Amino acid sequence: MKISYNWLKEYVPVELPADEMSDLLTGIGLEVGGVEPVQSIKGGLLGVVAGQVMTCDKHPNADRLTLCTVDVGGAAPLQIVCGAPNVAPGQKVWVATVGTILYPGGNDEGLTINKVKVRGEFSEGMICAEDELGLGEDHSGIMVLPGEVAVGTEARNYYQVTEDVVFDIDLTPNRSDATSHLGVAEDVAAYLTINTDTAVAVDWPQVPEFTAEGVSPITVEVRNSEACPRYAGLVLEGVRIGESPDWLKHRLQAVGVRPINNVVDVTNYVLHEMGQPLHAFDADRIAGNQVIVRTLDDGTPFTTLDEAERKLTSHDLMICDGNSKGMCIAGVFGGIGTGVTESTTRVFLESAHFNPEWVRRTSMHHLLRTDAARTFEKSTDPNVCVTALRRAADVILRIAGGKAAPGLIDVYPEPVTKAQVTVRWARIDHLIGVAVARETLRSILGALKMEIVEETAGHFVVAVPTNKADVTREADVIEEILRIYGFNNVPLSPMIEVPMISVEYPTRYQMRHTLGGMLSSLGFCEMMGLSMVNAEYVDDGPLQLADGHRVLINNTSNVSLSLMRPDLLISALETAQYNQNRQQEHVSTYEFGHSYRRDGADITEREYLTLMITGDLYPRNWRSGDGTPTDFYTIKKCVHAVLDRVGLRRYQVREIDDTRYSYGLRYDLDGLSIAKMGLVSGALCAQFDLRGDVFYAELDAEALYQAYGNQEIRVDTISRYPGVVRDLAFTLPGSVRYADLERLIRKNGQPYLRSVALFDIYVNEEQLGKGRKSYAVQLMFEDQERTLTDADVDAAIGRIVAAAGRELDARQR
Repeated sequence: MKISYNWLKEYVPVELPADEMSDLLTGIGLEVGGVEPVQSIKGGLLGVVAGQVMTCDKHPNADRLTLCTVDVGGAAPLQIVCGAPNVAPGQKVWVATVGTILYPGGNDEGLTINKVKVRGEFSEGMICAEDELGLGEDHSGIMVLPGEVAVGTEARNYYQVTEDVVFDIDLTPNRSDATSHLGVAEDVAAYLTINTDTAVAVDWPQVPEFTAEGVSPITVEVRNSEACPRYAGLVLEGVRIGESPDWLKHRLQAVGVRPINNVVDVTNYVLHEMGQPLHAFDADRIAGNQVIVRTLDDGTPFTTLDEAERKLTSHDLMICDGNSKGMCIAGVFGGIGTGVTESTTRVFLESAHFNPEWVRRTSMHHLLRTDAARTFEKSTDPNVCVTALRRAADVILRIAGGKAAPGLIDVYPEPVTKAQVTVRWARIDHLIGVAVARETLRSILGALKMEIVEETAGHFVVAVPTNKADVTREADVIEEILRIYGFNNVPLSPMIEVPMISVEYPTRYQMRHTLGGMLSSLGFCEMMGLSMVNAEYVDDGPLQLADGHRVLINNTSNVSLSLMRPDLLISALETAQYNQNRQQEHVSTYEFGHSYRRDGADITEREYLTLMITGDLYPRNWRSGDGTPTDFYTIKKCVHAVLDRVGLRRYQVREIDDTRYSYGLRYDLDGLSIAKMGLVSGALCAQFDLRGDVFYAELDAEALYQAYGNQEIRVDTISRYPGVVRDLAFTLPGSVRYADLERLIRKNGQPYLRSVALFDIYVNEEQLGKGRKSYAVQLMFEDQERTLTDADVDAAIGRIVAAAGRELDARQR
């Protein structure tokens, strides 16, 4: 959205430099994406001066060129090669001197005038035509000025070129109140009132009364009040269609709108001034002198102003004539048959409030992204319709003549009232992060025209103006307060504090969000499998499920999806298959989903977090050669990361007994399974035509959630004292797991043991003995209060070695 600074200053008295105004706008939630200086004539005509043609001779080397000498008021006349047929001695002309940048026809790419040689003769400038200066479209010849124009007169002064600054605002969808210059002015005035010593008021334009007395020449019938809650209109008679005055054209050009004619330009002017789209019809072309707001049948053809025929849907709201023939797609685009033309003398001016959802749906369906549609999509103020209509009518009558016919039309069966929102005083301070005096809060609400209708010691109720359609909740009102209070007025703490948990009582959504973010950072992509699967998957094989446990559905749209999935592994394998069939061999996915099983008359629905990895951990490249394949420890590391993140650490681990896996582990807590993981069996991979190994993990979401809500997070300061590192190697029976050894080391290495890391596994019957293996670990000891001595560490090592020998039949190597 573009905002002209000159235009804005018509409504709010402010003389801040453009860069400071840009900062102010961004600070109140109207983020400025760009600041562009503009002129009423592009380029400002800098370097263009009036000159007098002294001589005109035929170019010696070109039949159609003339060699001229032109006096521009300098020390010596300029020699200029001119190709215009109407150049003659004695004429006063506009000359673009060397260094001037012109924008012919208003083009974005400038044309720089240089001293050049044309067919062997130097040319020191250019005698200009109308289109070359951006003053019109005529290129038949050079502009000849009146004789009284003095030589050396600057064209910028002659045409009174004005300077402006345009702010390009990246307007967010929730700011329906700021889609216009007056809307932005209200925000600026509110901010200045609160943050300066002066009360600033917006100078709204004076709007004359056009009453509803009398009978309008055109009647209006609204048949769909849901899509069109309000419709207002007025007939203007004796209007003369023509070119708009310069002030109006300059206003529109500054914000990127091309002037068309005085009536259409006014509707665009009021749109950008008040944020209310309008539409002008040729009243004499409205059949039956009746306007009907309705929908038409699917497939009804309608030709829009761009001469394209579009097929309407039954969800497109139309402005129709008395014959129910479409004249305009409501809120989106006009039709070719009833628009204002040069012969129009009677205008029917429309100002309506259309349902944002209806306009958005139609605009997107027909790919018509007009200014009006974009404004309606954010929701306009239904209570400004008549004000905008009167404003437009007044401006049209002043610049195009004519008079208003009797009977201003206003169909408004259910007036929209101000929404009332309850806000807690304490909640304001909590969300803003600083205590704001209640008097200041009342002043801010007053500056925003939000009336407090009820107030108690704990809360207040505020009436929200109807132009703020998205301010419906307590947090929305507090955001409005903060914008005007000023983000920069909220002090920043010298310390950065990061809460270890986001809320005291986290929700399942927060757990999913936390774990999802962590898994995404580990390289996983989230997947969402269908809850319905093919029943053939469970007819036989590792996924076989008895009929009494199946949850079958009668899916008439797809007979292959007739079973509520009893196992999320099905979805994971389908995803792997889908990707492999499209040459995507390396896949890592996670899913939060539900399984469904029947238990007698009951249906059990359980939520799980599943992980699936197949392919290479690191695809083939110049460093890894043929790639690094994923393995069991890849999925194990990720499962442990999830369990550790939710605070699950007291689990028991044992080997899995599940036909779905070739091998794997099961994690139990208090006798209940909380996770399973391993290599998917070859039979299952063959059933889904999968290549390579697939590793899969399934974690019980309920157990994760319970742990997530109860976890204790402990933090420690970083020790100032150096740690001591020792390596230990043990030979043990082959049946002893590393987890058992680590548990023993951590138990007996206290109080100084900080970490244990396995760095070698060695098996050799000749050296170690039959049925034995070796684990080598690195231990790190550290104390917060002092540097540890060798005696401290040796005592811990002694306890570890003795306990390992006693409990695990381990011998130190």
